[in-house]
Amino acid sequence: MNNQSVIKIHPMDNVAIALSDLPQGFLLPLDGTEITLQQQVLRGHKIAITTLSKDTHIMKYGFPIGHATEEISAGSWVHSHNMKTNLSGELSYEFNPKTHPVAEPRHAQRTFKGYRRKDGQVGVRNEIWIINTVGCINKVAENLAKLGNQLLKADNFDGVQHFAHPYGCSQLGDDLTYTQKILANLIHHPNAGAVIVLGLGCENNYIELFKKTIGHYDEQRVAFLNVQESADEMEEGQLLLEKAFDYVTTFERQALPISELKIGLKCGGSDGFSGITANPMIGVFSDQLISAGGATVLTEVPEMFGAEQILMERAKDASVFEDIVHLVNNFKQYFIKYNQPVYENPSPGNKAGGITTLEEKSLGCIQKGGFQEVKEVLDYGDRMSTKGLHLLNGPGNDLVSTTALASTGCQIVLFSTGRGTPFGGPTPTVKISTNTPLYERKKNWIDFNAGQLVEGKPMDVLVDEFMDYIVALASGEVQTNNEKYGFKEIAIFKDGVTM
Repeated sequence: MNNQSVIKIHPMDNVAIALSDLPQGFLLPLDGTEITLQQQVLRGHKIAITTLSKDTHIMKYGFPIGHATEEISAGSWVHSHNMKTNLSGELSYEFNPKTHPVAEPRHAQRTFKGYRRKDGQVGVRNEIWIINTVGCINKVAENLAKLGNQLLKADNFDGVQHFAHPYGCSQLGDDLTYTQKILANLIHHPNAGAVIVLGLGCENNYIELFKKTIGHYDEQRVAFLNVQESADEMEEGQLLLEKAFDYVTTFERQALPISELKIGLKCGGSDGFSGITANPMIGVFSDQLISAGGATVLTEVPEMFGAEQILMERAKDASVFEDIVHLVNNFKQYFIKYNQPVYENPSPGNKAGGITTLEEKSLGCIQKGGFQEVKEVLDYGDRMSTKGLHLLNGPGNDLVSTTALASTGCQIVLFSTGRGTPFGGPTPTVKISTNTPLYERKKNWIDFNAGQLVEGKPMDVLVDEFMDYIVALASGEVQTNNEKYGFKEIAIFKDGVTM
């Protein structure tokens, strides 16, 4: 139902969502009757469409998102003051597979112009990446990248990138392993036509040790520079940049099927529209891309809590189901290990945008994964080995999870937001607004407006427009705002002591 002032998402719902700021006394026409708003309700927030007695489940998306902590009269604002999460403790799960209808593929024959690498991977950019093994030489990497971008120009070259981080030394155990795996995966990333690995020389993650994690590499594509051993690291680095430039400019864009695309799925700064506009649109896009033979990756495990059984029902088989159970329970244990409440989410920004409980946030979040079956579960720092929908072990933190998505091999990350953020990861990071006011206010942050869905644009029309945008982006015909303004950052998960 969409009467331009509110939307009721599912027939079983007992709340509606305000599509604009609505004043006290406003008359809502709902289901053939009228309800008077008991107080002002802001855009994205929930309104009771019937009187709800204490302990009644609050229904949104057709699922309970919490319960009423007091009687709530019809027309009242529903939020933290009168409802609470239903989540508590750990759960046991059973494999009850269900299939969901998926739309017929409409884009299977489409192509984009990408870069086919010698190892068979496909990049959507032809860049040189400078990867430093340790944070102590962030500035060396930055200065070399500036030098390279001043000196090296070609039509088939997209510039030199570096990614500052604070790690690579004073780390032990899993933390050092995480750092090595993420950095090694970036070295193998297909958007990097060539890579220069900078080491300091005295760090835990010294070059010779790091090479064991990198594994096999093409010596034409990857070069190493130990800064402490160099008399002039800038002079030596320039020579390596020039050699890398000669190599990357041997690659030219060529027509490739969209089945070669691997796309990361992320949301941040969500609001009450996230589960209505941007995330469902991304879900339909994901279904279409997978139907065409492509791959997508969904992460943010804490934002699956409360909706995880929907993903478990879609596991490819019992083995993948067990992997999802382990993924969810393992992340809950991470909270418990540090004596932190498992369900202390959403963030203040989410709540200001109208999201009250974690299950409400999660039910909106997982819509980015569409309705395809879950093919594979990846651990943090793993790379994709197959096509289809993947789940990735990782936190909800925007910087950490976006980096982890790029690390799996995703050439592009889709990032829905209702509040806005300028952040971008190492790959093109498509910021998709959940609402039109954000799109119009933050033109230098937002790349695509999914808010058009509540203004009457049909889903299939908007998804087709979005697919056109992704094909143009992957072909290098357009850039994301994070690329235009140089917002390209990484962050690595940390769980242990720092020496």
